[in-house]
Amino acid sequence: MARRKAISPVIATVIIVAVTIAVAIAVAFWMTGIIGLFTGFEQLQITSIIDRDDQQNQQNRGIHVTVRNTGTSTATITDVYINGRPCFVGQQDAACQVNVQNQQNANFPLSIRPGETVTMIIQIIDVQHFGVDIGPGVSLEVKLVTASGKEYPKLIVLQEYTPP
Repeated sequence: MARRKAISPVIATVIIVAVTIAVAIAVAFWMTGIIGLFTGFEQLQITSIIDRDDQQNQQNRGIHVTVRNTGTSTATITDVYINGRPCFVGQQDAACQVNVQNQQNANFPLSIRPGETVTMIIQIIDVQHFGVDIGPGVSLEVKLVTASGKEYPKLIVLQEYTPP
């Protein structure tokens, strides 16, 4: 009768431990990738707000809001509020119109990629809707709302625009 030899229990244990460590490392790299996907965040910063009463260029007239996305994922602005009242941007009964400076076909909702800075021009159509006359010396709260539900308010006092 032929004798069969098997591997020793010590070598079998070493192989099992090595395979377990290799699988654990693979799972750790996989989980790191998944966590990176789900921990992206948006962070908008309103860096400046200027009221421009540009009589020469009607497209440039309005409240210029410069916004920068300092987060790690794209932020989508869905709503604009002035003094707590919605602008209803893109709707038929809109109280204001929002354009993006230096962009021809910028649609609303407006997506801002990480690291990107855009200047939105808010042209107020219905001044009575906001309950205040818009002009120099007036305090306004401009609030941007994103698709994720985050709100980014900024309180400003409008100042006289002086062309450069």
